[in-house]
Amino acid sequence: MQKILLTLKQAFRSSFLVISLMVFISLTGSFIFVQQTSHATTLEELKLVPPEYKPNSEEKINRANEYDPGVGIQEEDRQKAYEQAKKDSKNLNTIEKTYERNLKAEQKQNPSEGFGEKAKEVIEKVTGK
Repeated sequence: MQKILLTLKQAFRSSFLVISLMVFISLTGSFIFVQQTSHATTLEELKLVPPEYKPNSEEKINRANEYDPGVGIQEEDRQKAYEQAKKDSKNLNTIEKTYERNLKAEQKQNPSEGFGEKAKEVIEKVTGK
């Protein structure tokens, strides 16, 4: 009789452990799908800005400076580069100069030479060109 009670007690403990683990896993799984807070704009905020509103470059820079001064500086640089590109695109002679200027700026930012450039220099030295 004691053996039967001991086996029933052990079976009850193991089944209780299994059921409690299943409940724990299902509860933790349900927390995965809890909706996080949203920082998106609401319909009321969208109504405040009319769809035909197109800010000019100065307003964009001011807004970027309000957000973060570093972002404002990046916006200014981007706007200057855009204005320069507009000026350069009007004259075909300046397109080649613009390309050379951009190439020099790129080489200043990335001074490391690649394998192809080093091989080109070696070939020029060997051939004497």
